Amino acid sequence: MRPKKQHVVLVGLLCLLSIGVLEAQETYKKRVLESAEVSFLSSYYTQDGNNAAVSGGIGTEELTDATGTFVVSIPLNDDDVVTVDAGISAYTSASSSNVNPFDGSDPANAFQASSGASGNDIWSNVTLGYSHTSDDRNSIWTAKLAVATEYDYFSLGLGGSFTKLFNEKNTELGINTNIYLDKWNAIYPTELRPFKSGGEGIDDPFFSVNTISGDPNYDPSFTAFEKENRNSYSLGVTLSQILSTKLQGILLADMVLQKGLLSTPFQRVYFGDVADSFIENFHLADDVERLPDSRRKVAIGGRLNYYLNEIVIIRSYYRYYSDDWGISSHTANLEIPVKISASFTLYPSYRYYTQTAADYFSVYEGNLSSDVYYTSDYDLSEYNANQFGMGITYTDIFTKLRIWKVGLKQIDLKFDHYKRNSGLNANIGSLAFTFLMD
Repeated sequence: MRPKKQHVVLVGLLCLLSIGVLEAQETYKKRVLESAEVSFLSSYYTQDGNNAAVSGGIGTEELTDATGTFVVSIPLNDDDVVTVDAGISAYTSASSSNVNPFDGSDPANAFQASSGASGNDIWSNVTLGYSHTSDDRNSIWTAKLAVATEYDYFSLGLGGSFTKLFNEKNTELGINTNIYLDKWNAIYPTELRPFKSGGEGIDDPFFSVNTISGDPNYDPSFTAFEKENRNSYSLGVTLSQILSTKLQGILLADMVLQKGLLSTPFQRVYFGDVADSFIENFHLADDVERLPDSRRKVAIGGRLNYYLNEIVIIRSYYRYYSDDWGISSHTANLEIPVKISASFTLYPSYRYYTQTAADYFSVYEGNLSSDVYYTSDYDLSEYNANQFGMGITYTDIFTKLRIWKVGLKQIDLKFDHYKRNSGLNANIGSLAFTFLMD
């Protein structure tokens, strides 16, 4: 009887082991993110033009901006990933310096920067993100919290998304939503500040030390904004479908509602039916930009990505946009990555953009004092733009280049040239590194 009993025990142990192996096989899943990743992104942007909104649609738009961003993605387990995105941007702007064009040593002029301190600023941002992927890898939930600050602005953002994969992962449906709660610390053009409620107006000492030419009876129709909050709510939907072994299509739709102070407090406006007043060579503002306190935006678009062969991929994009301020726009983009070796990929790109003008836009001295809303910001004007780009990506497939426990995964270098038919020209260079942490 003992041998039989041992046989039964042995069979039982083998069954338990088999069940354990089967359970392990059934519950095994690939981690969403195998190891921590660290990315460093930097860019340098420069632009020039002659339609600065700060000086009412005329004057220099010269600006430079340097940005650095760290993105750290950390897997908590097989399913959950936490992301920290922290960035800082430092810019020097000739047009922003003309918020106070009289604080420099040279005569004030819209077409040159003031030498005062108002032309420099730093923007900083931190975003915390979390994502959870289901066991079958067909459902993904994300959430984020974002904080951004600038000398005259503070923003708090909340967002989340849900993505569902169907049809053996050939179909993907996603929905995302974001809320941004922003607060201005309104900064007004220097010459208008004495006319705020409780100010001394033309009797302010500012006008005693600066001689007014043109119309000496300077009396702008200016009142400060009562509320300085702006809230933005967005909802986006994406539908992605693998159409064939070489073709993928994506449909996108976005809706945005903004409420609150949508005007920029330091952007001047000049009326064509009001006599001009000057200090030195600078035209004194008749008012600041005034825009409605609500804006609804809708955008629909799509992408088609075609795998031509092992060397070339064609990526195309189109978007139509419309809002209740009268702007409608079309965007078309084409990017063609070309694999030139196992590690290097070149990707030339071209983008075309065109839009109609907002109902409230007019050129310098084109608005009237009887208008309710007005702006001379050329971002709200009718224009078209072309952007040409060239990038190169280096991918270290096996992360051979290592420093201690850090392996290089990818380097990306890109340059773009942007040109509007309004005269604005810009160049941007960007460099990104991605590392894997053991």
